[in-house]
Amino acid sequence: MAASLPPFPGPTRAYAWYALALLAVLKLLSYVNRNVIFALVPPIEFDLHLTDTHIGWVASAFVLLFSVAVFPFGVLSDLRSRRAVATAGVVIWSVFAFLAGFSRGFWGLFATRAAVGIGTAAFTAAAASLVADYFPGRRRAVAMGIFSAGIPVGGILGITLGGQLETFYGWRISMMAVAVPGLLLAALVARLTDPNRPPPTLTVRQYWRQLEMGATGAFKVAWPLLLGSACGLLAAWILDSRFGASSSLDAAALAAGIGLGLAGNLVLVVRANRRKETIFDFLPSESMNDALGEMRLAVDTVFRTPTLKYLFVGGALVAFGMNGLVGWAPTFMARTHGMSLAEGTLLLGKWGLLAGTAGTLAGGFLADWLGRYTGRSRMIVSTLGLLLGGPLGLWLLAVRDMSLFVPVFTAAFFFLTLYNGPVIAAVFDVVPARIGATVMGAYLLFIHVAGDAIALPLVGFLSDRFGIDRAIFILPAASIAGGVVLFFGVRTVLRDIAFVAARTTATHPVVKAGI
Repeated sequence: MAASLPPFPGPTRAYAWYALALLAVLKLLSYVNRNVIFALVPPIEFDLHLTDTHIGWVASAFVLLFSVAVFPFGVLSDLRSRRAVATAGVVIWSVFAFLAGFSRGFWGLFATRAAVGIGTAAFTAAAASLVADYFPGRRRAVAMGIFSAGIPVGGILGITLGGQLETFYGWRISMMAVAVPGLLLAALVARLTDPNRPPPTLTVRQYWRQLEMGATGAFKVAWPLLLGSACGLLAAWILDSRFGASSSLDAAALAAGIGLGLAGNLVLVVRANRRKETIFDFLPSESMNDALGEMRLAVDTVFRTPTLKYLFVGGALVAFGMNGLVGWAPTFMARTHGMSLAEGTLLLGKWGLLAGTAGTLAGGFLADWLGRYTGRSRMIVSTLGLLLGGPLGLWLLAVRDMSLFVPVFTAAFFFLTLYNGPVIAAVFDVVPARIGATVMGAYLLFIHVAGDAIALPLVGFLSDRFGIDRAIFILPAASIAGGVVLFFGVRTVLRDIAFVAARTTATHPVVKAGI
C-alpha cells in the first residue's frame, strides 16, 4: 500500500518555480491554440464557405471533446504519471493544431479542432495537479494565479497573433505558426520531476481488471449520461431537420443533453452517498481493494463537499460568460465598431493582455494576502471580481464611443480575471492532494460542457438571427450569475477545508465511517 512507503522527497523551491514557469507558458500556448480560430473567422468563412453557426460548431467540438476527455485523463494522471499525461497532451494539441491549417472544408476543421481539445484536456488536468503539489498551502493561490494567467493572456494573445499573422500570411499559416512552440517545449515537460509522488504501484491495466465492471455495471454507472447524450442527439437531429444546417440550435441541444446527463450522474452519486454508498457500490464487492478504496474516497470527497458544488455550478456560468466573450469578441468588434480584423484584434490584444495579466496575478496575490486573516479569502476574491466585472461587461457591450470603450474594457477584463487563480486553488483546497487531478478533471468537464460548449454555438445561433450586438449580452450576465453562486461558497469553505484536513490524516477508516 502506498501509505507505507517512506516519504517521497519534494522539489527545491527553485525547481518548483522553474516547473511553474514551464507549465504556465504551456497553459498560455494551449489557449493561444484554442482561441486563434476566433481571430480568423472572416477568412475561414470565406475560404471554406462557412457561417457563424459552423464556427460555433467547430468551437463547440473543441469544448465538448475537451470536457469529455479531461475527466478520464485526470483519473489517468492520478493512477500513473502526471508528467507523461501532460507531455502527451502537449504533443497531441500541437500536432492537430498544425494540421488544422490544412483543412479543406468544415469536417476537416471540425475533426482537427476536436483533437486539439483532447490534447488540451490531457495537459490541463495533469498540469494543474502538478502546480498544486509544487506549491501547497498559502502559496497556492499565487502559483495558480500565475498558471491560470495563461487563460486570459493566452486567449487574448491567440486572437491578437491570429489577426496580425493573417494579415501577412493568411489564416492557414497563422494556425500552423502558433502550434510550433508547443512541440518544442514538450521535451522539457517530459523531464519534469513529480513533486511528491513515488512511482505508482498500480498500472492502468491492473486498475481496469480490478474494476471488474462488465457491461451491466458500466450501464448502471453511466446510464444518465448515455440517456442524456441520446436525447441530445435526437433533439439535434430534429432541430437540424427543421432549421437546416445553418442552425446552431442542434449543437446547443447536444451540449445540453450531455450536460443534463452529467447532472443525472451527479444526482445518482449523491443519492447513493446518502445511503452510505458510492457509485462503486454498483460494482462487485470483491473488486473493492485498496486502489478502489482511494477512488471511493475521491467520489465521496467530491459529492459530500458543499463548496465544490458551488464551485462547479459557478464555474460553469463563468465559463459560459468568459469563454464566450473571448471567442466572439473579434466578430463583435468588426461588426459593431466597423474595425478590420487586424485593428480589432490589436486593440483587444493590447489592452486585454495588460488587464488579463494584471487581473489574474492580482487575484492570486490578493487571495493569498487576505488568506493571512481569513480562510475564505479565495472565495471572497473570486466572488467580488465577478460581481464587479460582470456589470462593467454589460456596460462595455453598450458603449459605442471608442474613447470610453478602452477604459471600460480594461476595467471589466481586470475584474473578470481576478477569479482565475483563487477558484482553482479553492478546488484543490477542499480535496485531498492524492485525488487532485481526478477532481480537477471532473471540474473542468462539468464547467465546459455546461458552460462554453453551450455558449459558443448559442451565441452563433442568436447572432445569425438577432445580430451579434444583441446576442453577446447574455455572456456578461452569466458571469454575474456565476459570482452570485460562488458567494454561497464563502459560507461553507472553512468547514470543508477543515473537513478535508481531518480526512487527510486517515485513510480507509474514514471511508468505513461513511463520510
